[in-house]
Amino acid sequence: MNHGQGNSDMQNTDFGPQGSPLSVAIAQRDRDALNLVREALQKKRVRLAFQPIVQANCPDRMAFYEGLLRVMDPTGRVIPAKDFIDSVEDTEMGRMLDALALEKGLEALSCEPSLRLSINMSARSIGYPGWKKVLDRGLQDDPTVAERLILEITERTAISLPDLVQVFMADMQRKGISFALDDFGAGYTSFKYLKDFYFDILKIDGDFIRGIHDNADNQILAEAMISVARHFDMFTVAESVESYEDAAYLTSIGVDCMQGYYFGAPTLSPYWQKVA
Repeated sequence: MNHGQGNSDMQNTDFGPQGSPLSVAIAQRDRDALNLVREALQKKRVRLAFQPIVQANCPDRMAFYEGLLRVMDPTGRVIPAKDFIDSVEDTEMGRMLDALALEKGLEALSCEPSLRLSINMSARSIGYPGWKKVLDRGLQDDPTVAERLILEITERTAISLPDLVQVFMADMQRKGISFALDDFGAGYTSFKYLKDFYFDILKIDGDFIRGIHDNADNQILAEAMISVARHFDMFTVAESVESYEDAAYLTSIGVDCMQGYYFGAPTLSPYWQKVA
């Protein structure tokens, strides 16, 4: 036995930069997330939770709903996308999840003719045949779907494939589909790309919204984002609105719509699925 080699291995495993306790824990977490999602896809344990987006000047009126992806573990526990999306977003499973989310969103639109719904997607799914097949079939089956469907693309994935996104958006907008730029402000190149992407809706990241009524820095930043959105003829949605004070302030500075727990938590049982 080579004891020297054994000591070197132990150091790499337990204390080296790739084998530190933290990196091992992160790697295990990612493997667990991948296994959970893989099983959920195989067993079709994927659902949408629906959260309302309200009109700022008339908050008892819904502007539209967002369909938020959820997977279920074997016990039936709901797992939010934030707990696994980073581990699967760049994999084929991420594309499959996008396709399933779109499929379930189109089913909801077909079920409720008055519904307007946004569905999240990665720009990477634009070139995924399974996702595009779901979209094409949904548009063919129900001609009213396009004008009631909003596709939300995160800033981070949009700027990774700018040419592809621009061509795709222009094609779909001609068919009536709207596009929302999700989590605006969370990246580093937000303003640079706004003139190149013709988004219909700009969703301001919740980090700028929570507690905004009492945060002068975020007030300046949010007002700037709203001003930029107006310049580019985009509606604004403030994400993560969680208090009356924040809602009142956002309304006063002219945000168009608001989304957050103050107006309603995501639900797996929306009104159009309830039995009378």
